[in-house]
Amino acid sequence: MLETLPCIPLFQDLDFAQVALLKPLFEQFTCLPDEVIFEQGAPAVYLYLLIKGEVSIRYKPYDGPTIVLTRLRDGDVFGWSAVVGSPQYTSSIVSETPVEAIRIRGNNLLKLSADVPQTGKIIMDRLARVVSPRWKNAEEQVQSLLSTDSRQ
Repeated sequence: MLETLPCIPLFQDLDFAQVALLKPLFEQFTCLPDEVIFEQGAPAVYLYLLIKGEVSIRYKPYDGPTIVLTRLRDGDVFGWSAVVGSPQYTSSIVSETPVEAIRIRGNNLLKLSADVPQTGKIIMDRLARVVSPRWKNAEEQVQSLLSTDSRQ
């Protein structure tokens, strides 16, 4: 799976040297359907890149039922709490199908960004572009659901 790194949108157009820096930092990850990949509130350790499969992002408000925020598919990224400074994952991820992914420890990606700022900036900028629309949509969905629940 690591040979697919240059094909993943987050890493497309990186030169050979940049990809060579990234490859050893990633490891393969697989799981079967209906497995919790990580729980909301668990320590945020890994950033995952979904190669094949589908996962759901689930959020549990402290005073309500679990909400499925969205489903992610091939090429999507999850677990970004591990690289944006959050000590814990802000939602749970559950596999909907068999999953093939690669993952990187957030602290390794942050260290790479510090050691090789040019490559780190490219990756972090792309990560921000991938994640920010999804977070905005998720935040709006949660607020909408919470305001609907409070009116009932």
